[in-house]
Amino acid sequence: MACRNLKADLVLCVQRSPCCVRDHNDVATCLRDHTNELPEECRHLRTAFFECKRGMLDMRKRFRGLDTGTRRQDLSKAQEIDKFQDPLSAAAASAASGPPTNS
Repeated sequence: MACRNLKADLVLCVQRSPCCVRDHNDVATCLRDHTNELPEECRHLRTAFFECKRGMLDMRKRFRGLDTGTRRQDLSKAQEIDKFQDPLSAAAASAASGPPTNS
């Protein structure tokens, strides 16, 4: 199934949301009745999952192939980029705090 990874990520996100944890609702209830209360990441995953499922029915995509949802690959790329940016942001933070003072 092409949308399996997106569905798994969506379920995990909703299970960790206050709707499930604090209010003790199940995932289906949160997705159906409390969509506006979900974190932004869960709402984006919900939209991506919907688009993936809709793409499975779109006859034009049958010729081009399905977009299988490369969220995990995108996250790993973003984490690799963050590794390279961390030294720069640490240097910028230390420069913003000013020069060291001698007491």
